[in-house]
Amino acid sequence: MLVVLLLASCKESPQASKQVAAVLEEVKSEYAPDKRVALFDIISVKNGDSFVLKGESNLPHAVAALKSRLTTDSIPFTDSIQVLPAAHLAKNTKGIINISVANLRSNPGHSSELVTQATLGTVVNVYKQEDNWYYVQTPDHYLAWVDDGGFELVDEQKAENWENDEKIIYTKTYGHAYLGPGEEAAIVSDLTAGNLVTIVKYTDEHYIVRFPDGRNAYINKNEAEPYEYWLKNRNPTKETLVASAKELTGVPYLWGGTSTKGVDCSGFTKTVYYLNGMVIPRDASQQVHTGKLIDSTRNFKNLQKGDLLFFGTKATDSTSEKVVHVGMWVGNDEFIHSSGKVRISSINKSSKNYDEYNLNRYLRSKRIFKEKDKNLIDLTQTIISK
Repeated sequence: MLVVLLLASCKESPQASKQVAAVLEEVKSEYAPDKRVALFDIISVKNGDSFVLKGESNLPHAVAALKSRLTTDSIPFTDSIQVLPAAHLAKNTKGIINISVANLRSNPGHSSELVTQATLGTVVNVYKQEDNWYYVQTPDHYLAWVDDGGFELVDEQKAENWENDEKIIYTKTYGHAYLGPGEEAAIVSDLTAGNLVTIVKYTDEHYIVRFPDGRNAYINKNEAEPYEYWLKNRNPTKETLVASAKELTGVPYLWGGTSTKGVDCSGFTKTVYYLNGMVIPRDASQQVHTGKLIDSTRNFKNLQKGDLLFFGTKATDSTSEKVVHVGMWVGNDEFIHSSGKVRISSINKSSKNYDEYNLNRYLRSKRIFKEKDKNLIDLTQTIISK
């Protein structure tokens, strides 16, 4: 009898471990299939007849689902999961980007990969700290690390106060805020399109503004607009999308860039749409899953200005499709994209700017302009920052 029990015990342990691993994978696939926008880094460790759940997540509902399913399956466990925000942050679980463009990286260090950017005035969620680096989530849900020089750490009340303040939005591609009313005054900060700062006072020629860290500055009125006015007058058309895109012609390519200082391919399309009052997903591989399919057979006659063209490698019997590049249709057989720099390319073989390379790896075109999609945010309908 003792031998039988020992053998049964040896057989049950691997089976239970496989069952826990299957539940973990099931919950992760359901709640956090894309690690760029959801953190569910949890493992199980066998401890006698039970399991210890270790790791961290910013998804309390996913953690609750995991524990519920293990309980339903009668699997004993100890919960050692850290649900973010981390306790050491206390009440300071929000941040406000404090410089024109903050670089957000894959790991806490300036040598780590630049994965995205966030512009001045953006409110982010803060989840944990490592030295002078903070793990944050942007309004489009992207997760990354930013150093403490890029943002102001605040509590929820201060973040809410900032969001409710009257603001201006900077509308020029690039410029500066000054300490005084003349351009001979000292520079307080550089500025890029889409930057948001609080209005303190109006003068005939300037906005006197306040940065998230309390710095005051002057901005020329012809370079910015009150945010509410700008938002109210966002009536984007196919032509305004093209105009915004062409204003960025020549801006250098920057891996991870989403600002007028530098853009990668999807950062470019994201910036163009943001300047027209719309927030779209960060990466090309995410953007391709939004909107309405227009073409997948190189039938470009059905495209309209503003449609997004996706490029990459098609799926095979042994490999999945890989979307690696995106551009925007501007009409006349041309699309604009960030490749080396923001440029206009053509699908017409007789054109000087014919782009054979990208035409050969073309996958499909999607229409996201004025389409209804849970991953497309219309700022006139859903205010995420102001």
